Amino acid sequence: MEDEQIVQLYFDRNEAAISETKTKYEKYLMKIAYNILFNSEDAEESVNDTYLSAWNAIPPHRPEVLSTFLGKITRGHAIDIYRKQHADKRIPSEYCSSLDELEDCVSDSSSVEDNLEIKRLGEVINVFLKDQSEEARNLFIGRYYYSDSLKDVAAYYGMTEARAKMILFRTRQKLKTFLEDEGFTV
Repeated sequence: MEDEQIVQLYFDRNEAAISETKTKYEKYLMKIAYNILFNSEDAEESVNDTYLSAWNAIPPHRPEVLSTFLGKITRGHAIDIYRKQHADKRIPSEYCSSLDELEDCVSDSSSVEDNLEIKRLGEVINVFLKDQSEEARNLFIGRYYYSDSLKDVAAYYGMTEARAKMILFRTRQKLKTFLEDEGFTV
């Protein structure tokens, strides 16, 4: 079923919207959640929460790209679950690894209290990514947004892990410089 038809089911308040969403996107959403949580049961909980959130958000919201809309919701739920479970301990996962790699570019200090500053940071990173090569942008998004392993992002783009690692390293260095030029403290 096409995304527009699925969205219309949500607008019609037809419960088939959930089953159609699950049929089309469950594997994609589970991958996002699993990469963050590294636990199948928690990933499933996150994906199920996504279906409920989509039901509550559509309508009034009409997503332009359903997969991105659902992926963002899933990622948010998975990160919330991760934070609750690991508030006092640090268990290795692709989510932790990808955040560790970005640590030099974007600090996680409590000095960034204002949501507007966080929103601005997101906008600046988007501007930065638009100016990168398609290869660098896709690797960056796969690694740091979807929390895919280095092995997975390299395989997706048909390159060695070493090449992917070097491209990501160079992209992070460019991002750090770009953020400093935009007035962010790194």
